[in-house]
Amino acid sequence: MGTTSKDTALSKTVLSQSGFSKSDLADLKRAKALLENPSLAARASAMLGTPIDRGMAMLPGRFQTTIHQASEAAMMKALDVAVGSLNETAIKPSKNRMHKFAAAASGAIGGAFGLAALAFELPISTTIMLRSIADIAKSEGENIQYIDTKLACLTVFALGGRSNKDDAAESGYFAARIAMASAVTEATKYLAEKGFTKAGAPALVRLVSLISTRFGIVVSEKAAMQAVPIIGAASGALINTLFIEHFQNMARGHFVVRRLEKIYGAEPVKLAYQQL
Repeated sequence: MGTTSKDTALSKTVLSQSGFSKSDLADLKRAKALLENPSLAARASAMLGTPIDRGMAMLPGRFQTTIHQASEAAMMKALDVAVGSLNETAIKPSKNRMHKFAAAASGAIGGAFGLAALAFELPISTTIMLRSIADIAKSEGENIQYIDTKLACLTVFALGGRSNKDDAAESGYFAARIAMASAVTEATKYLAEKGFTKAGAPALVRLVSLISTRFGIVVSEKAAMQAVPIIGAASGALINTLFIEHFQNMARGHFVVRRLEKIYGAEPVKLAYQQL
């Protein structure tokens, strides 16, 4: 009860200092709860009753190279989709369960073949997730035809894994955004001037590399779940459902923050976020 009273008092303080409406402040609180939640590994361990670090220990050392390569390939495919056909997505945000079903189906197939299927399954599930992320962006008022929005959708994949290079003074969410900022700016400028004509352009390669590094942290957790024989064989669909839910949550939080930044400004939103 004491904690609730303290939270309420803090919310009132933030509300009076920031000029936020009550509903917008409530949205920001929900966004922070999503963005700063436990990792995929923690959620999966709690749900499956099996510590994911057991699966990590079972992964061959050389498999980290496979994860890195699969993550980069998935991000290159996602970049292609984001720049090329992402605006064609027409599924309403309220029907995001269709994306979950598709991701679960790909996970079930991947689970049947184990870790060896990751390189083939990951680009498929990542593309499904990207379209779901785009629908969430549209539900928060984003125009999916803008390059800035397309890259904002893509960078959601960098929000799910905490890097050991993140500044401890920053929240995990804002640390990730700061780490990505210059690469996103360079890629946006390149695409605005030249379009998606050269996938090997340094600006795009750098962006993909940064995203895939963070994305690979979560992919490693997914692979670790699949490495545990009982879980991997029986629960490929469940693993991918957790996987897509994780990034849907990141997207919901991210695009709420972006919506509020357009209303109140980036710094006031960041300050209120950190105070909550």
